[in-house]
Amino acid sequence: MQENSNPLLKSAENPGSDRDAAIAESLSRLGHVEFRPGQREAINGLLDSRHLLLVAPTGGGKSLCYQLPALLFPGTTVVVSPLIALMRDQVDALERLGIGATFLASTLNSEEMSRRLDALESGQLRMIYVAPERLVFSRFREILHKIDCPLFAIDEAHCISAWGHDFRPEYLEIGRVLKEHPNARVLACTATATPYVRDEILARLELPPETPQLIRGFARPNLALRVAEVERAAERRRAVDSILMETLEAPDAGRGCAIIYGPTRKSTETERDRLVARGWRCETYHAGLTAERRESVHGAFSDGELEVVVATNAFGMGIDRSDVRAVIHLAPPGSIEAYYQEVGRAGRDGEDAVGQMLVGPGDLARRRALIEMDGPVEGPNSEGGSHRWSLFLELMRFVEGGSCRHDTVLRYFGDEEETLSGCGRCDVCEQLSGGESLANNESEEEVTLLLRKALSGVARIHGRFGLGAAVALLRGQDDPRLRGANLDTTSTFGILSERSESWLTKLLRRCVTAGWVDFWGGDRPVVILTEVGMAVMRGERKARLLLPPNSAAPIRAAGKKQGEGARDYLVRRNRGSSSAAAETEELALDEAALRRFEALRSYRLTAAQAEGIPPYVVASDRSLRELAVLCPTRQHDLTLAHGIGEAKAEKYGEGFLKVLRGETPP
Repeated sequence: MQENSNPLLKSAENPGSDRDAAIAESLSRLGHVEFRPGQREAINGLLDSRHLLLVAPTGGGKSLCYQLPALLFPGTTVVVSPLIALMRDQVDALERLGIGATFLASTLNSEEMSRRLDALESGQLRMIYVAPERLVFSRFREILHKIDCPLFAIDEAHCISAWGHDFRPEYLEIGRVLKEHPNARVLACTATATPYVRDEILARLELPPETPQLIRGFARPNLALRVAEVERAAERRRAVDSILMETLEAPDAGRGCAIIYGPTRKSTETERDRLVARGWRCETYHAGLTAERRESVHGAFSDGELEVVVATNAFGMGIDRSDVRAVIHLAPPGSIEAYYQEVGRAGRDGEDAVGQMLVGPGDLARRRALIEMDGPVEGPNSEGGSHRWSLFLELMRFVEGGSCRHDTVLRYFGDEEETLSGCGRCDVCEQLSGGESLANNESEEEVTLLLRKALSGVARIHGRFGLGAAVALLRGQDDPRLRGANLDTTSTFGILSERSESWLTKLLRRCVTAGWVDFWGGDRPVVILTEVGMAVMRGERKARLLLPPNSAAPIRAAGKKQGEGARDYLVRRNRGSSSAAAETEELALDEAALRRFEALRSYRLTAAQAEGIPPYVVASDRSLRELAVLCPTRQHDLTLAHGIGEAKAEKYGEGFLKVLRGETPP
């Protein structure tokens, strides 16, 4: 191993004027005059703690946070990245600055790969970028043991999480590599990660639970986030055309570009053909295309030759175009995390942009079927599918609206410092500022009766038909499925005939998010009534649900009663209050509760690592937030928090209670 005799290294490890001078010199060498917000903080955090998880949006300057430290230390910094184009661009830029760098990826032939490995072994490189699948190569690993590797930077670190939105199995090798270099610093970077995914990143990389996590730059007030209900294909087409005309004006107007995300390959091709016929320079992008075709589309979009790309979620990482004026989702993606990653590709130049999500009647069943293709959602070995379904339901709760969409997302990611107290631009803020009434004015008794009627319709078609048949039954519509099953002669037929088809569809979708209604089956899932839904229908359990609005406006989620503390609210809710907003309450944590929440997360990660299980198996973020507010002192009271049953209270209760008392858990 080389001696760490570099004077920059010595000054970097000792805060003060020497470190400041070393950092300033390296910043200048990289061609920068000043730092962007959060960059200096990240670099100092890495130097001080040796490990750091940095969460910042794409385009926020994460690369400088490992390139600059790489110049402070002798040896070769290793950067793991799945993006070949990004690696190539960064290496080219470093070489132009006279900094020795290269990358290893599958695009290189064996002769070129060998030449670059020779350069690595001879100490010619300050930085080497490597695709994750290259980590298994024995010669590469052997060379790393011969040279100094002061820093490992893992870009797109959320790819290591099985429950992140872009899981890549080859990322699992990174933890084994880091274990072979225990003295190296580690910087894990990602553009988006929920608290749970952040915990899993640390667990998979085997980093200490107390590893600092810096979350910056998620607030995007220039984005107008909107959600619209569309019942038919024609409405969807009109909505897309309207957004394109609003943001781009017309084909070849030179106003920028747009990305449209579709749920299936077929949907992207159909929409591409339609937009081309309307004069747009448009192409499709999905995993079914050849690698050469995907590369061609990506390049044409990056070079400004295309105005619109219609794509599945395969189109994403590596996009570096700042004039995206609109991102349109033809259907909801799989999670809030995936949604914000995709919609965040709009407006990176700081100018106004629109993020439009379109939601239709078949979205829940389609997403359930897609999830079940990868594994069961219920029953044995269902942890993965169940978690993905939960992530989708979180997105559907976001869809329902209620408060500023930006603030909802920022709280979801744990970025409390950047909340906007209302962005003034999203559809919810615009409706609130316009003074529109968002209340339905039904009494609790009326809500309970209505919900029990709606659930009785699901019970009648349980396991036989889809959600649409339940709506037809409740409205009393002539439907061959109902006639064939003699359901048109039951007392439930037409029991809610005064309600519109659209309104009842929204209501039953909310019943799905509440856990009362579910889906079962493969390509054509049928609707079922869950045990909890059965209890609500029979009046054995309180009906707690916020009804859809009578108009097109989203409902604002009611909060706590005036003067009521968060702890009292949770106890009242979990003991069976019929507050209509209970299921959609966004729980805000005060400073003390936030400290307890972070301490509980640290214990959860430690417990998960000890058992070799994912952190979510111990407890969800929602469970930990509620524990932080309730602050129970007895094991039995732990069950007041969402998702904490007697078994979990028995297994982890002692640890939870010690953390809440400020003691060291077992």
